[in-house]
Amino acid sequence: MKAVRIHQYGTVEDVVLDDVSLPELGLDEVLVKVEAASVNPLDMKLVSGALQDWFPLKMPYSLGTDLSGTVVESGRLAARWKGGDKVIGRLEPGPGNGPDYSRGGAFADFAVVPARHLAPSPATIDLAESAGLPTAAGTAWQALFEGTSLRPGQTILVHAGTGGVGSFAVQLAKYIGARVIATASGISAELVRTLGADEVIDYRSTDFSSVLHDIDIVFDTVGGETQSKSYRVLKLGGTLVTITSPPDQDLANAHGVSALRIGHESDAARLGLIAGLCDSGALRVLIDRSFSLADARAALAHSASGRARGKILLRPN
Repeated sequence: MKAVRIHQYGTVEDVVLDDVSLPELGLDEVLVKVEAASVNPLDMKLVSGALQDWFPLKMPYSLGTDLSGTVVESGRLAARWKGGDKVIGRLEPGPGNGPDYSRGGAFADFAVVPARHLAPSPATIDLAESAGLPTAAGTAWQALFEGTSLRPGQTILVHAGTGGVGSFAVQLAKYIGARVIATASGISAELVRTLGADEVIDYRSTDFSSVLHDIDIVFDTVGGETQSKSYRVLKLGGTLVTITSPPDQDLANAHGVSALRIGHESDAARLGLIAGLCDSGALRVLIDRSFSLADARAALAHSASGRARGKILLRPN
């Protein structure tokens, strides 16, 4: 089969499409024929080696975490999954069982996924599109309902409302009855409104920190100056939750707010609830564009550009 791999840390030019053997199936694992895999910012950070202190990779390393597809075979302890089942799931970026173990492997024709990280795919959306759910929607869910406790009637500011994570955060917040403000480029304003934003601020022409105040929760997916300015718009006792660099606790204390950083943690039960929201019509996957496995370099470069509106997919053949 084909798999997108790296043989050393480096740049997008070090990403190659290799012929590899079918992965071995463990007792509690499931072999999935990949319909599509989703590109995340994490992928280029793994390629560059920026995260090797947290995710040391055994080379050659097969890239990709999020996928959708069809079950081919299940291990003896994964009998819950039958051949032909349509699934979504996430492979951890590593390390896993043992000192030399790296997981990954979604950017391929087939992938072996731990049964505990799989959920039935939504029945009402395209199977390929559902590959965009695991990390991005899961991260948004964690930020809004686990890291913080967003409630109906509260006001939330979502930075980068058309990003992979931000687009889900806008939808989830609106669905539970929050007032949603999002930052986006002017050309994306109408798109963010269709996702549920009550107000959209063009970050290219307007400094959000000069026009907003008394926000209950800020969800920062950008970092840097955007994060540091976000403390100003929170109400006393408000919360900043970020998925970028760790927040400045001194700055948070000075503004009388709390601040925390979350990292994605796979949870099949949560993923199943997210799939249910898709089937109820409450959540949709915003797809920027799709690439073939052979064009993985272009897909990763597009992700790194920061210009994608929604998710980027890789499709085998």
